[in-house]
Amino acid sequence: MPLMARILNKSTHINIQTMKQLFTLFLGLVLTMGSAQKKELKQAQKLFKASKISEASASLKANQALIESANDEKISDQYRLLLGQIARLEENYQASYDNLLLVQTTASLKDLAATELRLLTSDIVNTAIKQSEEKEFILSAKNLFLAYTIDNLANVDYLYYAATNAVNANDYPLALEYYLLLKEIKYEGVVTKYFVTEVATGEEREVSNTEYTIFLKSKDYTNHREEDTASKYPEIVKNIALIYNSLGQKEKAITAVQDARKANPGDIGLILTEANIYIELDEKERYQDLIIEALAQDPNNATLYFNLGVVSGDLGDKVKSREFYQKAIELDATMSNAYLNLVALILQDEAVIVEQMNSLTNSRADNVKYDKLKKQREGIYIECVPILKDLIALDDSNLDAIKTLKNIYGTIGDNDGFKAMKALEEKYQQ
Repeated sequence: MPLMARILNKSTHINIQTMKQLFTLFLGLVLTMGSAQKKELKQAQKLFKASKISEASASLKANQALIESANDEKISDQYRLLLGQIARLEENYQASYDNLLLVQTTASLKDLAATELRLLTSDIVNTAIKQSEEKEFILSAKNLFLAYTIDNLANVDYLYYAATNAVNANDYPLALEYYLLLKEIKYEGVVTKYFVTEVATGEEREVSNTEYTIFLKSKDYTNHREEDTASKYPEIVKNIALIYNSLGQKEKAITAVQDARKANPGDIGLILTEANIYIELDEKERYQDLIIEALAQDPNNATLYFNLGVVSGDLGDKVKSREFYQKAIELDATMSNAYLNLVALILQDEAVIVEQMNSLTNSRADNVKYDKLKKQREGIYIECVPILKDLIALDDSNLDAIKTLKNIYGTIGDNDGFKAMKALEEKYQQ
């Protein structure tokens, strides 16, 4: 055999032998490492089962690099499960969920992971309730959202309460995020309530579904009935509109409230919400239309008539404005702003008269016009007197009414009335 051939064969024989030795060494290292990983994991599991939670956690942290380097999926899954269990008891709920999520589809751990997720949900909700009671609304909202995330079908109610807590915390962007999710899934939140009447006492009381089923067969109870709560969907879309409005996003607010009204066209709260958005956009005609629509739902609402008086005056319709203020007073005789606004509306005509008076000369013809205008001006003042007197009779500490009436008395020459109002003014300025 040629020399080169003998050399190549010898070299190949040496490489194969070396590779066999390296593989044997590597296999030994893997088995040794795997044994160490199992040993440390079992030690942590043993500590956990003994309720030594902090010790189990410390053990996992000390051996984190070793265990996480495992190529054995069984070790990795059990490690993730244990991390999730420990994190739950340490109230690190997000970390618990993140780890349990990784093993919830593992066949050998599926049932255990499902149980842990139920326990996690219960712990999260209990913590969220406590946080809400302590007015830690943001923490509560985020925990409730996590509970919803764990099972967004069974736990959908928690998303609604998360949104409510975000509102309580004045975190409107977060609340909007949750409400938009609720709108997307068309959350109704309808709950069936059960009622029975006890024959012995004749009193109706609410019972659980289980009790209701039992009491249906009992002669001790009668008038069994079920009642569904109102849908929360209109409230949700209404809150979306309100939040957009508070964030200055008026156009989105209008779109949202119109969607809300489609869901519940007779809701006066939605009508007023839309009206308030339009008034902020200075679209007074649309505001006026909506308030009139609201009055069809609530015809005895003095505040709505007052608001119509304000906007009608702004639009230059003094006749309608006056009618609305008078109607507001008729419905609520204690509404001081309606009296004052009515007086201010009447006194607007004074400015025109004074301007005409100031434009006249000293001619005989102009003097006649002056006297006529003076009487018109006094007539305006006299018209305001009974309105202000009625208001002061209801509230004799209303300084705006007292000062206005005092000035009117001074202008028309009623000295007794002037002195009386001056004394009343001084009484409440002390």
